[in-house]
Amino acid sequence: MTDKKIILSGMRPTGRLHWGNYTGALENWLRLQDEYRCYFMVADWHSLTTALDRAGEVAGNTHEMLLDWLGAGLDPERSVLFVQSQIKEHAELYLILCMLISIGRLERNPTFKEQVKDLDLKGEISFGHLGYPVLQAADILVYRAHAVPVGEDQLPHLELTREMARRFNNHFGEIFPEPDGLVTKFARFPGTDGRRMSKSLGNTIEIAASPEEIKAKLMPAFTDPARQRRSDPGHPEVCAIYTWYQKFMPQEADLTATECRTAARGCVDCKKRLLAGVIEHFAPLRERRAAYAGDPRRVEEIVQAGCSRARRAAQETMARVRDAMHIG
Repeated sequence: MTDKKIILSGMRPTGRLHWGNYTGALENWLRLQDEYRCYFMVADWHSLTTALDRAGEVAGNTHEMLLDWLGAGLDPERSVLFVQSQIKEHAELYLILCMLISIGRLERNPTFKEQVKDLDLKGEISFGHLGYPVLQAADILVYRAHAVPVGEDQLPHLELTREMARRFNNHFGEIFPEPDGLVTKFARFPGTDGRRMSKSLGNTIEIAASPEEIKAKLMPAFTDPARQRRSDPGHPEVCAIYTWYQKFMPQEADLTATECRTAARGCVDCKKRLLAGVIEHFAPLRERRAAYAGDPRRVEEIVQAGCSRARRAAQETMARVRDAMHIG
């Protein structure tokens, strides 16, 4: 166990997770538990950079997300599940790292430029938002992580982390490894309207949804718009339903595509078969989640134990940092 390399990853607490979160990150985390010493973080401080006015929702959203993590199968014995704000060493290292990077370098971050444009921030940019990659670097480096699972869009942030690790090491000695990116090819997972699944678009299906909730969202979901009549041949490659077959019922994906293209199967029948499959696919997750939801004390104990483990690791790092810098 001790010779395994360390990874750090996290999610902002936005409440219950949906199928896109599951396929884009959570499934990957489940696999990584077998290969690495994993630290999985509820990034509650990060959620404040663009949603400070919704700070009151963070605690409830954190609880719901943790239930989804545990329901999906994250194992608190093999992985450290913790809440960022409970580990004050993140903030201490963040302050130190702020001294190692210029405002100009942060402003040149392409991800930051995209956010300013997408969110139409104009001049209303907080220091916390600009310094988001520095806090992210502190999250990673305080556990001396060797790798970080990221999508390609996050590689610029990770390069900033590597730069700050190098700069600190050059000044004060080798304390931090330069973390590598475990690049995950996140497929564009479609929502019920065919666009990327996103809460902001209102097109999600939650991983903990009941069979009735899944049916209510799946049956009216987007299919091939060119297929106007039951007898029209379809184009499965443009249909969200077919993508969901590929993910959740891969054993039936080829037959589904063939019967779609030949009009041997109609869209309603296609959805009904998928509905039964996804209800079965997520049944174990729903059952585990319900068990944890019915035992809030157990969940609290898991989180506190995870925070204690994370805190010990972070404190050890900061002791090394302060010793190297001859401060504190």
